[in-house]
Amino acid sequence: MSGSEKRNDVVLEARNIVKSYGGIHALKGVDFQVRAGTVTTLLGENGAGKSTLVKILSGVEQPTSGEIFLDGEPVSFASTIEAAEHDIAIIHQELSLAPNMSVRDNIFMGREIPGTFGVDYAEERRQARELLEEMQLDIDPDKLVSDLRVGQQQLVEIARALSIKSRILIMDEPTSALAASEIVVLFGIIRELLARGVAIVYISHHLEEALELTDHTVVLRDGNITAKGEREEIDLEWIVRSMVGENFELGHRPTRYEFGSSALNVDGVVILDEENPHRRLVDEVSLDVKAGEVVCIYGLMGAGRTELLEAIAGRHRLHSGDIMLDRKSIVHMSIAERIEAGVCLVPEDRQRDGLVQSFTVGENLTLASLNDIIRHGMISRVTEKARSMELMKAVTVKAPGPDLMVGALSGGNQQKVVIGKAVATMPRVLLLDEPTRGIDVGAKAEVFRLLNERAEQGLAVLFSTSEVAECLIIPHRVLVMRRGRLVAEFTGGVTEEQILSASGGSPSA
Repeated sequence: MSGSEKRNDVVLEARNIVKSYGGIHALKGVDFQVRAGTVTTLLGENGAGKSTLVKILSGVEQPTSGEIFLDGEPVSFASTIEAAEHDIAIIHQELSLAPNMSVRDNIFMGREIPGTFGVDYAEERRQARELLEEMQLDIDPDKLVSDLRVGQQQLVEIARALSIKSRILIMDEPTSALAASEIVVLFGIIRELLARGVAIVYISHHLEEALELTDHTVVLRDGNITAKGEREEIDLEWIVRSMVGENFELGHRPTRYEFGSSALNVDGVVILDEENPHRRLVDEVSLDVKAGEVVCIYGLMGAGRTELLEAIAGRHRLHSGDIMLDRKSIVHMSIAERIEAGVCLVPEDRQRDGLVQSFTVGENLTLASLNDIIRHGMISRVTEKARSMELMKAVTVKAPGPDLMVGALSGGNQQKVVIGKAVATMPRVLLLDEPTRGIDVGAKAEVFRLLNERAEQGLAVLFSTSEVAECLIIPHRVLVMRRGRLVAEFTGGVTEEQILSASGGSPSA
């Protein structure tokens, strides 16, 4: 739909919204409008206030002061249920699914379809299957959410929001775990919704996709709106400059030193699918990473990147092959023994696998290296606090102190806590699965700066990514996986087209 065909009726408006958490001011008098049949992209660094604003618009949070207007009338939402009753739905950045329930149950949670004898599960199943097919998803409605990959769970979260058929849809990082083909499908769905007059608020750290979708762009910084622009007025440079200022650089590969000896060797590793033992998730993969080297694995969803990294860390049993640290096999070691030996993994899903939400920042940072803070058989709180403050400084966690609950941090700072926890184990090899998933461009730069510094000190770094831009400027080598196999290796001068072609992510593949 062209810009001239877009509707511009303001359906939802926030006026002078202030939100404070004790002495922290997350929003400082924000004015924000949402128009029918258009995409309003809301951009900003982690901690800028984006998620806080959309939580207020969708009833998750209430403002400290300010007003919300729906169709010109003042409204107040005490819950997401009340917001949904006014046709407002939200897709959260962090998954809010019930993992022990089926896909069908999650889609209709709180909106169960009544039948003659309670819930009409057959009708729910039919509608769920129809919705999933419209989204081109081959997912069984009766399958438990816990059995799905993170990307599939993200798609179920999107399906649940779409099933409400709201006229205002808020999407907070909806593509953070999606494959390229799935993003294309989602964008098609978004365009269909716009044609029906649905108003969409879209938050993303993937700036290129925000540019592709946007009609109106709003940039938040430290709780204030610092820039606004219409589609024809903005470009990538304008967005980055508005978010983080002038002279920004995402990062660069570390230089000025020679690599050390081989720290990690993977030799002919095969991993089978537990549900289908005839299918190989990882198929005869061999690779090595030297001390001081930064190596990236690129691949689409299902390529086997996550399974390979988790196998190196000890989370998957090998069908065949070997994994060696400093030329010594570690395949018979437990996860704890591998951490002790010098191999540590930063997992893809920081909420589920990387953090304990009921713990403080300090407790999370020291969780994997408790032996360092135990005195006379007990955890020394004095030592724990000193160590956690040291780690906070090392990985630049922005928080008042280590006693803050980790859930109060922005996504980027939570990710730095997970990385800090891994760094605290003093690894020889650091594995990172999608380390920049769901964090902004500024936080990405800080993460890569940290990895570069550690590599220069002799750490071997192996990370996976689904962002081609990260492959082009950060690692010394890029390995491409496709359908469980290692299909290409690039060491310099590589182009985006070459990487995508090798991975199967472009028409030329």
